Amino acid sequence: MKIDKYNFGSITINGKEYTKDVIIFPDNIFCPWWREEGHSLSLRDLKKVIELSPSLLIVGTGAHGAMKVPEETLEKLKKKNINVILAKTGEAVELYNEKHKEEKNIIACLHLTC
Repeated sequence: MKIDKYNFGSITINGKEYTKDVIIFPDNIFCPWWREEGHSLSLRDLKKVIELSPSLLIVGTGAHGAMKVPEETLEKLKKKNINVILAKTGEAVELYNEKHKEEKNIIACLHLTC
């Protein structure tokens, strides 16, 4: 998967535009991705991600970083040997495209607004 373009509220992946939050898995895209608490990320929101046990999870917290990731969520992911990078979505997109060249077992969860 390659992210072609990101703008506030939209993302283009492999030539297809999405206007709702997405999870980019190695072989498919899950959209729309909703979280139970909107701007807070819990383990329940990451059930399928955890099942796949990626080597790296990149979380785009929104254009302005409004989506929060509680320390408890990060600790539990670490215990499951999932490395996590948190970044505003624009930076997360760049990191995903860069890291994806090196490692194929990467998942990106991207909040497109806020």
